[in-house]
Amino acid sequence: MMKRKENRKSGCSGPQCALIFAAGILLLAAVDQGLKYLASITLKGTEGVTLIPGILELQYLENRGMAFGMLQGKQILFLIFCLAFFALIIYIFVRIPKNRYFLPLVVTGVFLAGGAAGNFIDRLFRGYVIDFIYFSCIDFPIFNAADIFVVCGGIALVLLTLFRYQDGDFEFLSGKHRKTEN
Repeated sequence: MMKRKENRKSGCSGPQCALIFAAGILLLAAVDQGLKYLASITLKGTEGVTLIPGILELQYLENRGMAFGMLQGKQILFLIFCLAFFALIIYIFVRIPKNRYFLPLVVTGVFLAGGAAGNFIDRLFRGYVIDFIYFSCIDFPIFNAADIFVVCGGIALVLLTLFRYQDGDFEFLSGKHRKTEN
């Protein structure tokens, strides 16, 4: 219990944390966009590239749906969902105590938001998401780096809420009680 108290004390200031948070999101979105650009100039119009025969391939796909191609052509709906998700992430970030104890939760938020931003950019400017990673060994749907960021962030969020944080740790979300510990 004492160790947990120590971890809650040190952290960064609000503006400093916000800058790091935003930079992390921008970095992940930039990595995603860079990889999608490379995929579009090297894979579009080709049959793809086999990296590991029978296991991993790179194939260009324009996905006008969401995960696994569901809800094809509903770009406005996806943009609205994404904006609502960004609003939720910002709300949580503003309220979360800026200390070491909650750092894993903040990093998880960066991955979720960075991945969402990467696909949001595609939907907004292209009208579709570029996917290019294909696991042929299990015939898994083609995906991209942003999808990896979101899935890893989602898994981390579940693991953190199950094994690290307790119900009382999320009081900062309730508006009734705001922790001022830094």
